[in-house]
Amino acid sequence: MKRGARVLLPSIVLLAVCALRIANPPLLQEFQLKIFDTLQRLHPRPYRQVSVRIVDVDDESLARLGQWPWPRTQIAQLVTRLRELNAAAIVFDIVFAEPDRTAPAQILSLWPATPAVEALRERVQELPDHDALFAQAISAAPVVTGFVLTEGVNTHEPALKAAFAHAGDDPRQFLHPFQAAVVNLPALEAAASGNGSFTILADRDGIIRRVPLAFRLRDRLHPSLVAEAIRVTQGASTYLVKSSGASGQFSLGTRTGVTHLKIGSMTIPSDAQGRLWLYDTGPVAERFLPAWRVLADTADPAKISGHIVFIGTSAAGLKDLRTTPLNPVAAGVEVHAQCAEQILLQEFLLRPDWADGAELIYVLILGIGLIILLPWIGPAWCAALALTAILGACGASWAAFTHLRWLLDPIVPSLAVVLIYLAGSLMIFLQTERERRWVRQAFSRYLSPVLVKRLAENPKLLRLGGELKAMTLLFADIRGFTTIAEQFDAEALTKFMNRFLTPMTQVIQEHFGTIDKYIGDCIMAFWNAPLDDPQHTRHAAQAALAMRAYLVTWNRRLRAEAEAAGRQAITVHIGIGINTGECCVGNLGSDQCFNYSVLGDDVNLASRLEGQSKVYRTDIVIGPATAEAVQDLTVLELDLIRVKGKTKPTRIYGLLGDETLKLSDGFPALEAAHGRMLAAYRARQWDEAKRWLEECLKFDTPKTRLRVFYAVYRERINAYQTNPPGEEWDGVFVAQTK
Repeated sequence: MKRGARVLLPSIVLLAVCALRIANPPLLQEFQLKIFDTLQRLHPRPYRQVSVRIVDVDDESLARLGQWPWPRTQIAQLVTRLRELNAAAIVFDIVFAEPDRTAPAQILSLWPATPAVEALRERVQELPDHDALFAQAISAAPVVTGFVLTEGVNTHEPALKAAFAHAGDDPRQFLHPFQAAVVNLPALEAAASGNGSFTILADRDGIIRRVPLAFRLRDRLHPSLVAEAIRVTQGASTYLVKSSGASGQFSLGTRTGVTHLKIGSMTIPSDAQGRLWLYDTGPVAERFLPAWRVLADTADPAKISGHIVFIGTSAAGLKDLRTTPLNPVAAGVEVHAQCAEQILLQEFLLRPDWADGAELIYVLILGIGLIILLPWIGPAWCAALALTAILGACGASWAAFTHLRWLLDPIVPSLAVVLIYLAGSLMIFLQTERERRWVRQAFSRYLSPVLVKRLAENPKLLRLGGELKAMTLLFADIRGFTTIAEQFDAEALTKFMNRFLTPMTQVIQEHFGTIDKYIGDCIMAFWNAPLDDPQHTRHAAQAALAMRAYLVTWNRRLRAEAEAAGRQAITVHIGIGINTGECCVGNLGSDQCFNYSVLGDDVNLASRLEGQSKVYRTDIVIGPATAEAVQDLTVLELDLIRVKGKTKPTRIYGLLGDETLKLSDGFPALEAAHGRMLAAYRARQWDEAKRWLEECLKFDTPKTRLRVFYAVYRERINAYQTNPPGEEWDGVFVAQTK
């Protein structure tokens, strides 16, 4: 693969990533905001005492003072009490858009028109109006009323208590346009010292991260509730909005948006849409003061005097709960209070104007570097380089956040770099795979396919050594092969063996086995290597049953071929031994020549079990660990034997069939009779053993071939009856052959 082709794909990815970063679609923005949330969760703004308090219409206040809305006279008392406690500003996160329904005139209008009610109406007219009393209380205090901006249509225009000036580009083009407003009663607005909107727009995921400082209602600017609170506290009369193009604002001639809002002596940085980033502390109980305590005159005056006091609600039933980065159920008034705290403390989160450009340059530099270096130093070193750069970016972002309160995103650019790295690595991988295919093609005629594949994937395996692991071994051998071989010349015998070994090999491989070697007419195979196979014992047993089933079909074919040729038919029988245990598997041999094979005592036992299939005249003999693992198949204990070369006895089993045979009606009775036969045999109760043996023969079928197996025990029992074993006999049969 030419170098140009190797850099083409990563270069395309780099260009695509840069284009995506410049476009900055909503989904990418949302992911970036989640990263900024994480920074806040790891390092929230520490709460510090500042002159901001929330008078909370909480659940306890509602329980003590009655359900909301309270009479305006009661709210007027609250305002008066806060004024007496010398509050710097009293800020309502509530809109009073309709007359008080608890006022006498309002209540009387709901009564039926009777003479008594009409007479009462004249007297009621003499009573003071609740809203008028509330307006009177507002006019005597530094009160900021709040209104709501909506996307609907109406002609309401909130009262504007201060003038707006701007430097640079007209800020109205950068603010979200609203078309309607829900405003307070005119008398209340007129009496207030300030009037601001408490509208908060959440991001797409419903989280409040930025709070507007100014709003655009049609073509007119209006302040936020927080901005008005700061203005009234300072006694200022004008807002100055600085945007791109203003003196001292670096924008390269482009309209990048709002940068600052100046209120009296306070300068507040904002994002391009005139919003203040919320630097969240999470919930802080000290920030709140229950409304009922203020009205009951039990509130600490020091918590009110000189403070900006926001009046709002945290009661769940009044549905003014918002989600912030650190609090999923923050009261809306708490968001405004936190913003006021940030302004007074001058603690702001900033997303610098140059951040997007810096992150894009980071992607370009590292991306181009990876594209150039990948073919030269390889994926491993480039991965280390990219990881170092990514960790460095994360560290720089963390340092910028904790020390400068800058919001720099290390993750999205880093993910872009990872994509570029993966694209470059993919091209190198494709080149490597091309080379591996050449290796496999070159050596597949000399080595086993499994070994060639492993060597192509990992050339380091081309060395001596192995590993210990649990494995299942299978040996299969043709019975009477010498007699069969006498009927063929060398060429015909080779063809015959190929016809036998090819389908048997296919059966083993279909059941996830690995062929170790062919030893004349014997096949040696194993499971659970070179690839792990959690079901290796079961797969080996199923392979043995499939081999036996195929042999039945093959013998029919041989018989038909012999009859067609007018010669004697050959019937092929095989013996299979299976054992499970821990073995050493790997490249075994010498430095000059080695083979991928398996060694171990359990390998030898599997070979011995195959030999015992002749003794017990059964097709498949399995070891104890194998029998334990395939209890759902049809298994019968054959004997307790001491195989040649072993000192300890081994319990051996016959694999008669699959689950279907075991679930047949007669098998439980056979299993019970077989167990009693073996128990009587080992207890030297020869007549009892014979009786149970005959009982077992009732379940003989051509498929199980129990008759030939039980013939072995009949011969032994007859021999022991004639010539009883010595006292040292323990029921263990000593095998004389391998």
